[in-house]
Amino acid sequence: MSFQQKTVFITGASRGIGKAIALKLAADGANIVIAAKSVEEDPRLGGTIHSAAAEVEAAGGKALAVQVDIRDEGQIAAAVAKAVEHFGGIDILINNASAIQLTNTEQTNAKKFDLMHDINVRGTFLMAQHCIPHLKKGNNPHILTLSPPINLAPQWLGPHVAYTISKYNMSMLALGWAAELEQYRIASNALWPATTIATAAVKNLLGGEALVNMSRTPDIVADAVHYILSQPSSSYTGFTLIDEEVLQSAGVQDFDKYAVNPGGKLRKDLFLE
Repeated sequence: MSFQQKTVFITGASRGIGKAIALKLAADGANIVIAAKSVEEDPRLGGTIHSAAAEVEAAGGKALAVQVDIRDEGQIAAAVAKAVEHFGGIDILINNASAIQLTNTEQTNAKKFDLMHDINVRGTFLMAQHCIPHLKKGNNPHILTLSPPINLAPQWLGPHVAYTISKYNMSMLALGWAAELEQYRIASNALWPATTIATAAVKNLLGGEALVNMSRTPDIVADAVHYILSQPSSSYTGFTLIDEEVLQSAGVQDFDKYAVNPGGKLRKDLFLE
């Protein structure tokens, strides 16, 4: 399926997985709405909405850079309106923006708890709420949320329950929308990487260079997203998907090409056995 002239709204698209998805779809001619907070580069993270937009244009797509904090409903509404005015509609929403804090209950203050739930849960919900009227008119419309399968094993609930429930809530939203929006042929799925992904968050917050070297590049997620969004929205819906399994079903056999350290040991991502 061609993405030519299809409009894709991606939250958190200034860097990492979000940007990789944007570039993959841009190469197929998609219109990309780069929605994120970063307008000045943080040396630890890299990238802004404007640098990502330039890369999207160079890759063959059309870009609209929109500064938006998805904790603010007014900014969400304005960003969606701007996207529709600029491109004429929205065909795909990718809920990629997320906050992480891997601390236990005593070590998670109210500010951090609220940040994760305001971005991961409330922000994701409001993004969909404001995009749905436009997705109803879209071409093969999809909502794709970057969140994990729901695994209630104590090893995932115990160490960082605040973060865990915020990510599981994102997955429940994705499954809820699949049922709610089926009548409009709007697909809704969740996607999660099989291994850790080499992003700034992994390097700065989770395990430094050692974990980066046990990770895959964001390209594996981008390739999985491309496949998912190419499927018919009327039937490919209601799944919590894993990137590696998606690509296996698409016929991909060589996964070493995605490894930061080809042939090296890989680290399973959170929430996976």
